[in-house]
Amino acid sequence: MTLILLFGGLLTFVLLGFPVILAIGLTSAVGIMVLPGVNFGLFAQRTFAMIDSFSLLALPYFILAGALMAKGGLSRALVNFAQTLVGHLRGSLGHTSVVTCTAMANVSGSSAAEAATVGSILIPEMKRQGYPGGLASAIVAVSAIIGPIIPPSMTMIVYGAMTGVSIGGLFLAGIFPGLGLALTLMLFIRYLAGTGRYPALAKHSVRATPSEMIRAVGNAWVALLAPFIILGGIFAGVFTATEAGVVACLYSAIVSMLVYREIGLRDLPNIVLDATVTTAMVVGIIAVTGALGWILAYVNFIELILGFLRGVSDNGYVIVLLMLAIVLVLTMFLESLSVLIVFVPIATYVGQAYGFDPLHLGIMMILANQIGAVSPPVAVLLFVTNAIAKVPYMETVRHAAPFILLLIVYLIVLVFVPQISTLIPSLVQP
Repeated sequence: MTLILLFGGLLTFVLLGFPVILAIGLTSAVGIMVLPGVNFGLFAQRTFAMIDSFSLLALPYFILAGALMAKGGLSRALVNFAQTLVGHLRGSLGHTSVVTCTAMANVSGSSAAEAATVGSILIPEMKRQGYPGGLASAIVAVSAIIGPIIPPSMTMIVYGAMTGVSIGGLFLAGIFPGLGLALTLMLFIRYLAGTGRYPALAKHSVRATPSEMIRAVGNAWVALLAPFIILGGIFAGVFTATEAGVVACLYSAIVSMLVYREIGLRDLPNIVLDATVTTAMVVGIIAVTGALGWILAYVNFIELILGFLRGVSDNGYVIVLLMLAIVLVLTMFLESLSVLIVFVPIATYVGQAYGFDPLHLGIMMILANQIGAVSPPVAVLLFVTNAIAKVPYMETVRHAAPFILLLIVYLIVLVFVPQISTLIPSLVQP
């Protein structure tokens, strides 16, 4: 009964339009108040304990780095680079969306930020060239989930901090899955372009000349260099994964102010303020989810889920698939980051009990979490791109449906082929 009240209350707050942090916070506070024998002071204790992690110090720096690069000319340079690279393919603007999101993941790490930034540039252009608004919105939204998969990723930082899994290892483990996801989306876009259902999708430009390619690379190379500096520094022992956030921040500021020269000192206060608000929102959600997670543990929610999983099968792959399905479904209704944090203890147990590599399991959890974030009804990324496209929400949902099914198939492949996640970490880490 307690679980029904908790989830019912949380869903009610969300549907009433309460901010996510307030919905989770109110649900957690009321839950602790009604639990017999529990002091309300535990709410403050659990929220603070959740963010009392050294690894989380990297979050504000990576958020600020993404804000600097997004407003400092990076996004336009990467779009031009992507268009030069894949503009000659059928479905060129769709491919450009995927390639741009893949490149921006190197500095952003946030799916919502990528959806808003890339969408504001490419969705109007797609519509101008005849793309249905819902299709343009759907392509950018599903492309944006590449952001948290390819390093550096804010979601990986949170997951690593909560589980104790190496954040640097997660960064490495996300490279191939992220690139594989980009290739899968591009192949599907190419397939759609060949069906004849979308005449505008079949359009493409003339292959770029060598001089145009050189010019595009020249404009974007400093942005493309960012992941090599960040990951190279971590694994060369120059700085830790947490300190890498500071390096990314400094690099972003230098590139934005001295190379692209689209922001100056007078722009920094507003950029820092925006990044501060975003950081406060993310950290706030993490904090109140700590209280919610404690309540769920107190009322044996974790044991209930584990008992259900063990009762269905004793096969590790079946258990993982069921767990990922639960995460995906819950994320369709609740805030993605909070669902991921609540399921951390379950994922840790499943990984240890059934011998799954913790890096492989982390990437699977993050991908399932992101697929849920682009799946209706509470699909944050679809709402972001749909607002830019200015079309009925259900039109975007209709066009997004086949992409979502494709993402689920890709997740299943990732479950059964762990080498996609573990190959690079096994080669780099001792």
